[in-house]
Formats: sequence, structure tokens, C-alpha cells
Amino acid sequence: GSIEHDEVFVPKPKSEIEWYYKQYDRFASHYDPYSPIYNARERLQIYISDVGVIVTICALYHSALAKGLAWLICIYVLPLLILNGIIVFITYLHHTHTSLPHYDSSEWDWLRGALATVDRDYGVLNKVFHNITDTHVAHHLFSTMPHYHAVEATEAMKPILGEYYQFDGTPVYKAMWREAKECLYVERGEEIKGVFWYKNKL
Repeated sequence: GSIEHDEVFVPKPKSEIEWYYKQYDRFASHYDPYSPIYNARERLQIYISDVGVIVTICALYHSALAKGLAWLICIYVLPLLILNGIIVFITYLHHTHTSLPHYDSSEWDWLRGALATVDRDYGVLNKVFHNITDTHVAHHLFSTMPHYHAVEATEAMKPILGEYYQFDGTPVYKAMWREAKECLYVERGEEIKGVFWYKNKL
């Protein structure tokens, strides 16, 4: 829920949306240790990550030579794309909803940030995904709790959290379409200046 310190699914203020504002003064790449998206203390980590990417590409290349490109696509590429697509989809919907606030450093604290997520109902897929879909609030509050206690913990904490517990039972395909249309950027709230809310009026 932190506008300043989160690393993924961080909503931008309207003034910083790409078609309004150029964020960096030069090309930004996740593979360039000197990219403007990184600071000096992160450079070594990017070098290490780049080496890992190169080693992985070499291993995949040799696997394709040994087993064939079709084998590599079926065994590695397609499962990777499907898994990552599912993870991004689920994570996006957990952290994107018009009822979820985001905070700058003047208002953010751990509890507020942990509660800035929403549980959703994926039907039978809740069990397939070990209930991370419908118990994500509990996961934020108790991140080391085993997943097999998440449903029980969620039911126990609902009456304690009351209005601070967020759940949206909208079918996920409809929710994805709605959030993509309604959650384009954030703007400061009128009552508390350090709290931001999703907006969509361009």
C-alpha cells in the first residue's frame, strides 16, 4: 500500500502516467545496472541477476540442442508463461480495487499497508491455488502462517477487522475488466492528504 516503497503494482499519480509525463531522462532497462530505475546499492544485485539470466539462457540453449526446440517449448516455455500469467492476474486483482487506499510516507504504516488488499472468490480454483485467492488479507497480516490454516484464520479475523476486511465476490473475469477500466491512476484524497485513491477520469 506504499506509493513510495512498493515495488510491484504501484499505481501512479495522474501526473506521472506515461502519456502525460516522461519518468526517466534516458532508456530504463531491468538488465542495466546503471539504469535510472536502480540506485547505487542495487547495482551488484543487478550484475548477479544478469549472470543468472545468461546461465539460464545457456542451459536452455543446450537443452534445445539436445532435446529439440518443440520439447523445450512444451516442457519449459509454455508452463512458464501460463504460471506467470496466472500469478500476475491474481496479484493484480489482489492489489487493485477502487476501495483500496495507497499511502505516502506521511500516512503509511505496516498495518495500513497490510490491509490494502482484497480477497476474491475464484470458485473451485480457490482450492487449486491453496486459498491464496480468497485468504490474501490473512496472508498479508500473517505471511509466515502455513497456507492450510489460512481459511480458518480468515474466518477468525473477519469479525475483528470488521469494515477493514476487504472482500469482492465479483466474478474474476468481470472484476478484471472493471479494475482495468476504473483503476487507471491514483489521486490524493480530499480528507487526508497522504492517502491516495484510484481514479479513471482522463
